[in-house]
Formats: sequence, C-alpha cells, structure tokens
Amino acid sequence: MRDLEIILENKPGTLAFLGETLGLNNISLEGGGVFTNGEQAIAHFLVEEANKAKNILAAAGITRVKINEVIIQKLRQDVPGQLGQFCRQLATAGINILAQYSDHANQLIVVTDDLEKAKVVSAAWMKEYW
Repeated sequence: MRDLEIILENKPGTLAFLGETLGLNNISLEGGGVFTNGEQAIAHFLVEEANKAKNILAAAGITRVKINEVIIQKLRQDVPGQLGQFCRQLATAGINILAQYSDHANQLIVVTDDLEKAKVVSAAWMKEYW
C-alpha cells in the first residue's frame, strides 16, 4: 500500500471527480482524507496500485500527485493515548510526520520524512505493545 498525496482545487465537485475517476478504473481507496487550505485542498489516500492511480489521474487532468511510502501501524484501540505515545517515539527518533490518517481496518497510516528510521521505530513499537 502507498499514499497518494494529491493537490486539488477547492471547489464543488473536485473530490467527486477524483473518486469517480478512480472508481471507474477499479482503484479502491483504503483510507485517507482531504483538507482545505484557501483555494486548494490536499488529499491523502491509501491505495494498492499507486502508480496506476497516478497515471489514471494524470490522464484525467489531475497532475499534482505524489506517491509516498507509508508506515502502517496497528495501535491498541483499548489503550488511550497510543497515538501520542507512538508519535512521541517517532519525534524522539528525529522523525517528522508529514501526514497521518487511518485506514478502513483502523490502522494508523503515517507518511514520514525518514521511512527507514520510522520502520525501526514501528518494529520496536510492535514488540513492546503487541
């Protein structure tokens, strides 16, 4: 799975067009969200076929798409504070979080500025908390 980071115009129908375009091409969105900032919006969506999705969007005129590797982290839903604890461990390791959201399986999806270091933190987290 990979993250699609997409810059969109902040106007009615833009997200509908993106979703319809991907759906018509059998690309499933497994998690994500969209946030507006002035006249633009930034979307992050978790997809299985990121390169295919990027090409489909480009053909439809959505060209500001970046593919990011992700950490898919399971947190214990019955333990309050896990998001803060996991993010603190990333911060302590000097890792910056660029995007964070959840997938449809309630797993934490994290895009960082240092994937390899984040993988080490994630593996240590799993040993300690699972």
